[in-house]
Amino acid sequence: MPEKPPRARVEDAVDPDEETAGEKLSRKRDYLDGFLKKKPESAGEAGAGGELQQAVVEALKEIYDPEIPVNIYDLGLIYGVEVSEDKDVVVTMTLTTPHCPVAESMPAEVEIRAGSVPGVRDAEVNLVWDPPWGPDKMTDEARLELGML
Repeated sequence: MPEKPPRARVEDAVDPDEETAGEKLSRKRDYLDGFLKKKPESAGEAGAGGELQQAVVEALKEIYDPEIPVNIYDLGLIYGVEVSEDKDVVVTMTLTTPHCPVAESMPAEVEIRAGSVPGVRDAEVNLVWDPPWGPDKMTDEARLELGML
């Protein structure tokens, strides 16, 4: 059986008047400081969280809905961006409604834009209707832009 750690006692507490500034600072250090400053571990160029996926997302943020002055990514029309090890990109997206005026051209524009990112071998768009798009899919930035926040 492992030995139990000693219990904390009131008499063991540090007296704030006897503590030096350096001791107090080291005691009050922010334990999250290193965690918050740490950069995410790179997933490499391909794969989830990789540089290529981020580049595709940034490219998709340059496409704006013609009726709403918000990019399609922040609008919540992009449900997923997957990058394979072969650097093939599959974008899963929807439209605000099936009768959207750009229903024929928007998926093609997304495919062209994703395929034009340097390093992408091939791009494909899967247009889905389930789950249906709703205002809850928008980012806070999009809601703010549209005066909904």
